[in-house]
Amino acid sequence: MDMIRKGRVWKFGDDISTDYLSPSFTLDEPWEVTKKKVLHIHDVFTRECREGDIIVAGENFGCGSSRESAAVNLKRLGIGCVVADSIARIFFRNCMAVGFPVMICKGITEAVAEGEILEVDFESSAIINQTQSKKLTGGRLHPDLLNILKSGGILESLNQ
Repeated sequence: MDMIRKGRVWKFGDDISTDYLSPSFTLDEPWEVTKKKVLHIHDVFTRECREGDIIVAGENFGCGSSRESAAVNLKRLGIGCVVADSIARIFFRNCMAVGFPVMICKGITEAVAEGEILEVDFESSAIINQTQSKKLTGGRLHPDLLNILKSGGILESLNQ
């Protein structure tokens, strides 16, 4: 798996719960219904997000219940990655388990506007706002976590 992501930014605030990433009212629904409800708190996200887009969020992204489906839904939507001021611990672990890349970067919400183009390099922890020509540095992932992400998740990593 390529560890550089480049895409259009969608911005979200603080305390984005797994209830928004995997709404309980869609848990028994087919994917075609569920995908239209992921992050439905944003006016147009569910209609206009595209493969490779990047979510930028504030503090405590992925808080709430321990739904692995929250990370799986973002991966199935084709979201390139999430970069947030902070990420809830269990959501972070679920992302690593399913091979969905996330990075913590203090100050990211102030450095990026919605619709800008962001490039995120998970191996160097470099984040480049290509629209504004600004560079930031995110939190470095442990090499073991990078290997899990490159493999596509824990099960794929173990199979290799």
